[in-house]
Amino acid sequence: MTEQSISYEVRELIAEVTIDRPPVNALSSSEWKDLTEVFYSIGSRNDVSVVILTAAGRGFCAGADIQETAADTNGRIIVQVNKACRECFAAIYDCPVPVIGAIHGFCVGGGIGLAGSCDMLIAAENATFGLPEIDRGALGAATHLIRLFPPLKARRMFYTGSTVDAHEAYRLGAVEKVVAPDELLEEARNLAREITDKSIEALRLAKESLNGIELIDVKKSYRFEQGFTLELFTSEDSAEARRAFVEKRPPSFKKKRQ
Repeated sequence: MTEQSISYEVRELIAEVTIDRPPVNALSSSEWKDLTEVFYSIGSRNDVSVVILTAAGRGFCAGADIQETAADTNGRIIVQVNKACRECFAAIYDCPVPVIGAIHGFCVGGGIGLAGSCDMLIAAENATFGLPEIDRGALGAATHLIRLFPPLKARRMFYTGSTVDAHEAYRLGAVEKVVAPDELLEEARNLAREITDKSIEALRLAKESLNGIELIDVKKSYRFEQGFTLELFTSEDSAEARRAFVEKRPPSFKKKRQ
């Protein structure tokens, strides 16, 4: 495990998982796998009632490390990244106990996949949510965005790359509470303590039952949309978007589809 990037500890039935990958918590495919392994490990324990997923640094998560995929010309790397993200989001969603996301700063790209796989969210006042993928030559995490926001709002965000701040996310029902950044982790712990008062067996059955009646099949839906991510990634426009992002210039896209 990449201990410097992903760590966790368990105290009084609460597991706290921390992402710490400076400068923006953008994870490589191996680090997505590390996070997956952490959630499988936590799920196998009998002394955990609830998990808090949080992050160190400037923001929660900027998604996949674009430096890993920037030079990918044949789609082989993006397939690895897609698989690692898919398995990570599924591990959080399938975690046998409730998962609380404690979100601060930017929650974008794959960060939306993480947040949208949780059972509930607490947000700091400086939190922002969005999917800038359309400006990076990619797609993804629309399934998880729609778990957080109403469908038409999610579509606007997906098409434009626009973001939603913490207070708007609260108004739309995506987060439980908005607090000052220095109160975020303690507020998440307060919510976690409410959950630890319950029977672990009951919590596990409740989680399984809620996942079973989800209105969308989260894992199947995300797998479906990833096919379009791969199709776009291998296009000329996608390559141009990645080059422009790395070179810090406006992209020059084709005006007609061939």
